[in-house]
Amino acid sequence: MAVRNTQRKVQLETKPLQRFAVRALRECLELAEPSPGKLRHLEQVTVVLVSDRRMSELHQQFLQVGGPTDVITFEEGDLFISAETAQTNAVRFRTSTEDELRLYIIHGLLHLHGFDDTTAGRARVMERTQQRILRALRERA
Repeated sequence: MAVRNTQRKVQLETKPLQRFAVRALRECLELAEPSPGKLRHLEQVTVVLVSDRRMSELHQQFLQVGGPTDVITFEEGDLFISAETAQTNAVRFRTSTEDELRLYIIHGLLHLHGFDDTTAGRARVMERTQQRILRALRERA
């Protein structure tokens, strides 16, 4: 599990995020797969922190949607996360940028593990699972 910061607008420390990502990966792997996922079979998972500009490019290129988003997950094990969107959403949801980034890491890992949020019901299941993992990791911190 690796965390790389390729953006400069949001000041972040990657080491705490990397430690969190390793713990989150272990939690996700303990879950049953709701549908066949790739997570168990990947040699490496990489979190890449990017700018909104780079995220907008990826969003358009791979999903044909304009503008930035919080996280894009690739089946090869790369999670691209917008640090700027995390910072913006932290203000919006009255949390911290780091908490938003942690949520996005879990979200991406769950996608790799076979979860999806394409319907309202599946999105609710994914949201509950994300929150359960966040609580478990906070309790063990």
